[in-house]
Amino acid sequence: MDDEELQALRAKRLQELQAQRNPGLQGNEAAAAEAKAKEEEFRNQILTQVLSKEARSRLSTISIAKPENGKMLENMIINMARTGQIRSQLADNEFVHLLEEVNRQIKHNTPTVKFDRRRTCLDSDED
Repeated sequence: MDDEELQALRAKRLQELQAQRNPGLQGNEAAAAEAKAKEEEFRNQILTQVLSKEARSRLSTISIAKPENGKMLENMIINMARTGQIRSQLADNEFVHLLEEVNRQIKHNTPTVKFDRRRTCLDSDED
């Protein structure tokens, strides 16, 4: 092999390694954006099949107000549909029951802060 061919092979291999190391390059960004769009389309398709129009509207309202709760609800509904727990479209009242259950779980998992205000200077027992 010539030195020129060897240098060309080394340069090509260096570019390949840099492309693997830096996933933020244009080709990888486009592939990641396309994969994300396909996943989002798949999620929307499942939610459209499983939820009625009213329930879908309620879910979108929740997602706007509290994005983390909306995402959690979406994931839960998709998992329930995949495992066969949901066989037909969820009506709005069924979705409300599911939402109440999720709210109960969220309230149990959130830490609470209790203030213990000691009133030592205003205590009337010391008089």
